[in-house]
Amino acid sequence: MTDAQGPLAGMRIVEFDAIGPAPLAAMILADLGADVVRVCRGGGGFWENTGGAVLNRNRPHLNLDLKAPEDRDRALDLVGRADALIEGFRPGVMERLGLGPDACLTRNPRLAYVRMTGWGQSGPLAQRAGHDLNSIALTGALQAMGSPDAPPPVPLNLVGDYGGGAMFAVVGLLSAVTSARTTGRGQVVDAAMTDGTSVLSSLFHALAAGGLWTSARGSNLLDGGAPFYRCYACADGGFVAVGALEPPFFAALVAGLKLDFDPAAQYDQTRWPDLAAALESAFAARPRDHWTAVFQDTDACVTPVLSFAEAAAHPHLATRETLPSIDGLTQPAPAPRLSLTPGRIDPARRGETTFDALIDRWRD
Repeated sequence: MTDAQGPLAGMRIVEFDAIGPAPLAAMILADLGADVVRVCRGGGGFWENTGGAVLNRNRPHLNLDLKAPEDRDRALDLVGRADALIEGFRPGVMERLGLGPDACLTRNPRLAYVRMTGWGQSGPLAQRAGHDLNSIALTGALQAMGSPDAPPPVPLNLVGDYGGGAMFAVVGLLSAVTSARTTGRGQVVDAAMTDGTSVLSSLFHALAAGGLWTSARGSNLLDGGAPFYRCYACADGGFVAVGALEPPFFAALVAGLKLDFDPAAQYDQTRWPDLAAALESAFAARPRDHWTAVFQDTDACVTPVLSFAEAAAHPHLATRETLPSIDGLTQPAPAPRLSLTPGRIDPARRGETTFDALIDRWRD
């Protein structure tokens, strides 16, 4: 038996509509049952007709002109009843609107005030424009990606906006709300992509300190330098991902490809150029789906590289309903999965609302 409300039921969050990581952070919290309302500047918000079909799910929006005193007061009324606030503007924007941390924490001393930016609230770049690619470029993470004979690739916005940004905003918000429930004191959460991405890079700092990581791209174990941890092209133009790091998995890879290579020599780097050439030749001889069939019942750690469109139909993801179709739109299911209080997607909780309706629902 499960609780349909979700694990964050009863938590109230005001989200000031923005682009980048803030909408994803709010979506994740709403998926898990938090009562989130997006305060928009009119027209339903920037993402309403683009990524908003997914990113703005599970929460209504309220159109307010925050430069108008009466609408600013309405926003403060909501903040006064909320557990948390999420904003993603440059430092100083919310203060100029009369909705900065001082004003909001005066109205609600228990508030978790989450500020999501690329550079953070302090430092020489705090007021500069930038996107997630710029943020991760300063952390060292971007330089470590890609092949040595080309510029670093653009890793979607998964690393900066979402990994180093949204996920740390969620952690910070939940931490601050938990603290406030114990101490009665709210606080400001400075969630910066540069900080979060640096934390995500902890392993590589540790490896470098131990002499096990160099700044030369494509020369390390986890950056494509190892022939048994990279992607290969197949005969049909598709690709497979190979992650056979451990000896038993590498032995299964060699067996599946019928290679004349001693598995015991896996970590002999003098043999890596020959091994890479052998793997390239073998995978290029057959289509991607052939290799999918060869390795699907083995521990060789070989998987097809799927498109977003293909992913929903993969047997594993389909069985787990990882990418369900909701109202004709394929979208990710809430994660992580909780056994007693799972997340949910509720189309009824999306669309425009009114201030009076929200205040009535949030009445203590």
